[in-house]
Amino acid sequence: MTKKKKVILITGASSGIGYDAAMILAGQGHKVYGAARRVELMDTLRDKGVIPVKMDVTDEQSMTDGVQTIVDAEGRIDVLINNAGYGYMGAVENVTIAEAKRQLEVNVFGLARLTQLVLPYMRAQKCGRIINTSSVAGKAVIPFGGWYNVSKYSVEALSDALRIEVKQFGIKVILIEPGGIKTDWGIIAADNLSASSMGTAYEDSGMKIARLLKYGYTSNLLSNPIRVAKAISRAANARCPKVRYRLGAGSGLIVTLHAILPARWWDGLMRLFFNYVHN
Repeated sequence: MTKKKKVILITGASSGIGYDAAMILAGQGHKVYGAARRVELMDTLRDKGVIPVKMDVTDEQSMTDGVQTIVDAEGRIDVLINNAGYGYMGAVENVTIAEAKRQLEVNVFGLARLTQLVLPYMRAQKCGRIINTSSVAGKAVIPFGGWYNVSKYSVEALSDALRIEVKQFGIKVILIEPGGIKTDWGIIAADNLSASSMGTAYEDSGMKIARLLKYGYTSNLLSNPIRVAKAISRAANARCPKVRYRLGAGSGLIVTLHAILPARWWDGLMRLFFNYVHN
C-alpha cells in the first residue's frame, strides 16, 4: 500500500498498457477511475476496485461529464494519465486528411482538452500529476509512420510546455516514452498500413513493412506491456518522479542514433534496415 491514496483518472483503460496500469494502481490502494469508450471491457477491472467511466476523448461532452462525475464523487483528481491513443500508418501521400485529423484528434487534442478540464481542480488543490503516454515515435520517425509520428512529437512538445507552465502550481508533468511493446497496437497499425497501401505506388514497400510489423508484434522480440504499466505506477507514486521514463525494446538505441546521426545517415540506415529485413 502507498502512503497516500490518490484519485486517479486513466484513459484507454479497457486494454493493453492502460488496463495493466489501472490494475496495478488499484492494487496499491488508489481510487482509480478507468476511462474508455467500451466500459463492458472493464468488468475484470471493476472486480479489482477500478471504477469504469464511459469516455470518448474525441467528444467534449463525454470528457466534461466524466471529469465532473469524478469530482462530484471525490472532490479532487490527483493524477491524470493520458493513455488513450492509436496508430494509423501509411504513406503521407496515401493517408487521407480526414484520417490524419482523426489521428490527431485522439492522440493530441483529446489529451490536451482532458488536461484543460482537469487542471483547474489541480490548481485549486495546489498539487497534481499529469502523465502523458508518448513514444519513441515522438523522437524518431520511420517510413509510413508520418502522421502517428506527428501526433507523438506533438505530445512531447505540449508536455514540455505544460511542465514549465504548471510547475508554479505544484503540478508535475511526466512523459512515458515506450519503445517496442508487445500490444495489439502493432497488429492494428500493420492492418491500417496494408489497407492504405493497397493499389497505390507504395503497395510493395508498404506491404513489406506491414509484414515486418506483424512479425515483430507476434514474436518475443518486444517488451511486455507490464513494463510500461509499472513505469506509469512509478511516475504516479514517486515523490520526485522523472520528467521522462523511456523503456522498452530499442528505445534507447533508436533515440540515441536519431540524435547523433546526420539526417542523410539516418535515412540511409532506415533504408538499409528495411531492405535487409524484407529480403
